[in-house]
Amino acid sequence: MARKSGITKYLVWGVLIASFVGFGAFGTVNFSGTSDRIGMAGNTPISGSDYARALDTELRQLSQQSGQQVTIEQARQMGLTDQVLARVVTNAALDDEAARIGLSAGDAQVARSLREIEAFNGPDGKFNRDAYAYALQNAGLKESAFEDSLRSDAARSILQGAILSGATLPDTYLDTLLGYAGETRSLTYAVIGRDALTTGIPAPAEADLKAWYQDNIDRFTLPETHVITYAWLTPEMIVDSVEVTDAVLRAAYDERSAEFNMPERRLVERLVFGNEAEAQAALDRITAGETDFETVVQERGLDIEDTDLGDQDRTEMGEAADAVFSAEVGDVVGPAPSSFGPALYRVNGVLPAQETSFADARDQLRDSVVMNEARKAIANQTQSLDDELAGGATLEDIAADTDMQLGQIDWTQTSKSGIAQYASFNDAAARAVPGDYPAIERLGDGGLFALRVEDIRAPAPAPFDDVRDEVEQLWESDRATEALVAQAQEKASSIASGTSFEDVGLTAQTDSGLRRDSQIDGLPATIVAALFDMQPGDTRVLPGSNEAVVIRLDGITPVDMQDPQVQMLQGLLRQRAANGVAQDLFTAFNADIQRRAGITVDQAAVNAVLTNIR
Repeated sequence: MARKSGITKYLVWGVLIASFVGFGAFGTVNFSGTSDRIGMAGNTPISGSDYARALDTELRQLSQQSGQQVTIEQARQMGLTDQVLARVVTNAALDDEAARIGLSAGDAQVARSLREIEAFNGPDGKFNRDAYAYALQNAGLKESAFEDSLRSDAARSILQGAILSGATLPDTYLDTLLGYAGETRSLTYAVIGRDALTTGIPAPAEADLKAWYQDNIDRFTLPETHVITYAWLTPEMIVDSVEVTDAVLRAAYDERSAEFNMPERRLVERLVFGNEAEAQAALDRITAGETDFETVVQERGLDIEDTDLGDQDRTEMGEAADAVFSAEVGDVVGPAPSSFGPALYRVNGVLPAQETSFADARDQLRDSVVMNEARKAIANQTQSLDDELAGGATLEDIAADTDMQLGQIDWTQTSKSGIAQYASFNDAAARAVPGDYPAIERLGDGGLFALRVEDIRAPAPAPFDDVRDEVEQLWESDRATEALVAQAQEKASSIASGTSFEDVGLTAQTDSGLRRDSQIDGLPATIVAALFDMQPGDTRVLPGSNEAVVIRLDGITPVDMQDPQVQMLQGLLRQRAANGVAQDLFTAFNADIQRRAGITVDQAAVNAVLTNIR
């Protein structure tokens, strides 16, 4: 069966585990009212509790990933609330379809599902009735409701599995894809540069430049520009005014002792065996010179990378520490214990103990401590600065009265220098409009800024007079390239007739194994693209930048379907294509059952759920 796409997180394992993990959401959801219904999918209610639980889980995960609390309002702006609602509606529609066709999971399936949830296991690793009851009680669920949800999940899984499984594509389709992606070209080429030009370039008339400017106006069109005044403060701006005592530095040194004082470590590989006798037999063979560590690893169906533990100190090696740390580099020792069973260990290197005194670490510590103190000093000013702006102070006022520095920028979406290096500033600049009052916002390095938009200029071409010199340079480059291409055409015709590159005065270079996405250093991408429109022996002249390139296609190499890498790619393409087809089938199926069932959503009830998620 082809591996399922993203939708298969609803299948048995994913659904069962996700259902239980979702319990954590109850602690932050205050969902109440006379009805839990936020809509209907046919005859099946769409549960507000399911929506609240799913949305809260998404918020928690997103907050953990971003490192800061994500609010409901932010979730709305990202479209997350609508995405989760669509998912809950999909589940309800599948439940309704399962009920319509009489599809249900039996008690035996529910019992198996309960046994597979580790959180319900007792100390012996088996399902424990008391642990089950305790977990549901903490989650605020009744056993009957939870078991009904498992039954529904299983039925949905069966229904989805019938759609998602078995989607395959014919070999012809895959072979065509592989042929397109894997076929390669070889060529001979020569570059004719500006110094080979045999004709001069006439001086352009003003009318010629203006015509070229108009024909290429997109090159000179300035994007939407926000004229912004800003005040900002970064830790680097105030580090010179921050002083720290030796006591503070000593405390930082003690706190980071593990960083400055590291024990001896060994670069170690570990090969685990089923029992000590097997491990000893392997070691005896290695010691006798009958084999080596790599071969034993391969015999066990592993790659050497699978055995790599990286650098380890004595505490990390546990009971194997004495054996490993008494060995020389290259030694294989054991059998010694590991958390997975008896193992052989190979030592690949020794990293000596590292001890850095406070005196030696002082300068390094001072740099980081001063920077941290600068960040704290800035953070302590945040509220007062924001209050001043809210009270009517201008950016000029706070720049005059505080450490903040005033600046101006003509900001566009492509700005990258100065304060525009910060993503938070770019986000604020993009959404601000004239008339917004400045507010303090944070920079990624612990700094602060506030901005005021003076004007927003619509996209417009730069005036011709402002770019005239650039226009003239580009016009001249175009004329030179055209002349070089024309000059090279005669040479290309001779080469196509069988004359060598050298005989027409060109220095030939060759390249091979070129795929459609290949790039030849120093040449435009159009060169490789042209090769795939040519037949062996064809010769062309293509323009570069202030140069012409003569190319001849020497050969076409079909993809080798027996190549292991190609076969691996074939398997990957087969899987991805099948997943894509399966996803499309499920999307069509889901749309059909929702259309037949009829979906109604009470927006007021949805808003009530969102209001009650804290």
